Amino acid sequence: MGVWHRIGQDALALLLAASCAGCDRAGTLLCEACRMRLRGERHDVRTPEGMMVHAALRYEDVPARVIRRLKEDGATLLARPLGDALRAVLAVQPADALLAPVPTSRAAFRRRGYRVPELLVRRAGGVPRRLLVSARRTGDQRRLGRRARAHNVAGSMRAIGSGHGRRVLIVDDVVTTGATLDEAARALLAAGFLPVGAVALAATPRLRPPHDTTEFTARG
Repeated sequence: MGVWHRIGQDALALLLAASCAGCDRAGTLLCEACRMRLRGERHDVRTPEGMMVHAALRYEDVPARVIRRLKEDGATLLARPLGDALRAVLAVQPADALLAPVPTSRAAFRRRGYRVPELLVRRAGGVPRRLLVSARRTGDQRRLGRRARAHNVAGSMRAIGSGHGRRVLIVDDVVTTGATLDEAARALLAAGFLPVGAVALAATPRLRPPHDTTEFTARG
């Protein structure tokens, strides 16, 4: 993405700054009270295959509204406070692990002009490695349940190159059921990488805690 495109995206974010992304208060992109709600605090959850995920925020209330403003409205200036939240969980991860963001679909990239997980990693002070790419199109995940999501993403990614046992930490913006992260881990393992876990900016309340052995349940 060129510098002028980035400037244009930031200009759009400024135009959208007429109200706080978290509470709609007029005259600011993000008010101080909502900024405080974005302080990263580690929440541990597991994917359907049992992989540990460290999330910085719960995807609800203010964090959910701010993340949607970044993802759906092009407010890229919000990536900085959200990146600060992600930094809180990246800081406690293995230092030798490569950071592999979940790939963004071509349609989403054309619509936004940027890849959200990669942008967040950079704003968190990390170096994203594009080790994963899409192998096929998937359907819209938003209205799918846990099993349907897993079926939808199965075989949808492939890794670039050979891992030779290199350790990798998978990074995503929002984890709903964890099916996407399990698919990312499968693709990395198939190429010889060693996934050591995953981190996410936010996790939905429907995910189970790390010591819960019951099945996931989707909220109404």
